[in-house]
Amino acid sequence: MQHNWQNIIKNLDYAFQPIVHIHTGKTYAVEALIRNVIGNNGLTSINDLFNQAFNDNYLYELDLTLREIALRKFSYIGYDNLKLFYNLDNRIIYDDTFKNDEKSPTLKTLMNKFNINKNDICFELSEKGTSIEQNAMSTMIQKYKSKGYSIAIDDFGIGVSGLKLLYFSEANIIKLDRFFISNIDQDQKKKLFCSSIIEMAHIMGMTVVAEGIETKKEFYTCREIGADFVQGYLIQKPQVDITKIKKNYKIVTNLIDNDKRTNSTLRFDNKYIKKIPALSINTSLYQLFIHFKEETQNNFVPIVDKNGNFLGVVFEPDIKKISYSQYGLSLAQNKTFSSSLKKYLKPALSVEISWGIDKILEIYQMNATNDLGIFITQSDKYLGFINLNSLLTLSYKRNIEIATNQNPLTKLPGNNQIEKFISNSINDQKKKTTHIIYFDFNDFKPFNDIYGFRQGDRAILIFAELLQKRYSKKSFIAHIGGDDFFVGIQGENFEDIYKLTSEIQNEFSNSTKNLYNNKDKENQFIIAKDRFGIERKFNLLTVSTAILEINSHSDISSFDYIIGKLKKLSKTSKSPVYASL
Repeated sequence: MQHNWQNIIKNLDYAFQPIVHIHTGKTYAVEALIRNVIGNNGLTSINDLFNQAFNDNYLYELDLTLREIALRKFSYIGYDNLKLFYNLDNRIIYDDTFKNDEKSPTLKTLMNKFNINKNDICFELSEKGTSIEQNAMSTMIQKYKSKGYSIAIDDFGIGVSGLKLLYFSEANIIKLDRFFISNIDQDQKKKLFCSSIIEMAHIMGMTVVAEGIETKKEFYTCREIGADFVQGYLIQKPQVDITKIKKNYKIVTNLIDNDKRTNSTLRFDNKYIKKIPALSINTSLYQLFIHFKEETQNNFVPIVDKNGNFLGVVFEPDIKKISYSQYGLSLAQNKTFSSSLKKYLKPALSVEISWGIDKILEIYQMNATNDLGIFITQSDKYLGFINLNSLLTLSYKRNIEIATNQNPLTKLPGNNQIEKFISNSINDQKKKTTHIIYFDFNDFKPFNDIYGFRQGDRAILIFAELLQKRYSKKSFIAHIGGDDFFVGIQGENFEDIYKLTSEIQNEFSNSTKNLYNNKDKENQFIIAKDRFGIERKFNLLTVSTAILEINSHSDISSFDYIIGKLKKLSKTSKSPVYASL
């Protein structure tokens, strides 16, 4: 052995950092983070520790020792329904001892020693690292998944495997790397990247942790784009003293209570959620037989753990041979015969209620392989079940709602929703400051006359896509009709809105130049007839913009007058015009 590992290990310790539910502040898990590495027998970093262990072919032995340290300390926390996120070095799979580990203490032995359940452990595997580490990752995931452990992919987005890993891994959790979370509220590209990853992860049945959150604005943005959990200094720094780990973090509930922004997630009516009674995973086989004989409406039963977390379902046909056999019934009644429901437990499609109706319907459509339905959870706890008929009803109603209220060309909300947004903004003016933005194309009719309605529709679609790309998801973006658009924004400062709106004006002008022929582009104008039938020059397409602020001091009675003045004034300005009501 090239290094004195006993001396190194005796100085090591773990700090725990909480991972909390973004909608409740409840502690979901703690991540074990190694401490006392730098300066320990000449080590310069945590990477140095594992690199040396790998080079010494000591990686597996080191990991077993670290597992014992982490599990022992975790067992002292004493909270129910708490998970431990434990980091694995992907290269462990190449260690000779790992390949033949019959003589080494197993993870199961350690868990029994500290009375820790398999469901309490989540292994973190990092996407970053060398090609050796990344090649080992899939194998590691499958190994631990096959044994029933949860898997989280750490540092997601940093490695080279990226979307391929997301597609093939079948991990339980994705942890977005701190690089993408840092200043995400100020970086539209980061926000777009992370929201896309979250969307895909949810559709594939994975939940998402936003790592390294340090500011309130980062928290709000991550909550807005759909992250399920948060971890970072804003919540709590890693704690060596486990007594400082809390069950709930009030900072999260306070942030939610103080959030003045509108949550646009569409929720469905609870009447569609059927409260099918669930059974505990510790239910005896005999009790399961009795359940199916008494509950004849469904041929399945949801199964939960001791904390009410949804685990899967047991189907009656899978136990019929035993339940209708006199021998099987006698055997199930025998207390000395232990038969776990795990043998009959089947995975089932489940989603978090906070994801909203549109995402729930999309997930079902992409994942449904039978006509069972979809199970609903709230912070992992079983809430109920939506059957196929209810899903079809929800889908039909949602499609009707969308078709009724959206513009047929851009598919954006129309005038009904615009009026509703304005009305709600006026009613909430004491609580929230709202900025509403009106857009109107300049010289659109002559452009249509010369280039035709198809090119006119292209210009409208370019602008609609531009609005959706540049404004955040929390913004209300609508199409009044023709070449008029509307955007409503709550909870953002005017300077940021004005700057972004100015950029959108310029970007639209540049984008639509490609709709003209070379001659018109070179001239910077077109020749067309005006309303009186006289030919004259018209400028290339631009957009006028009027911004109106509604705040706690606004005089609502002057709304129509002010907005009319602003729209008229915007036609004479190359920049957005602004007024406070």
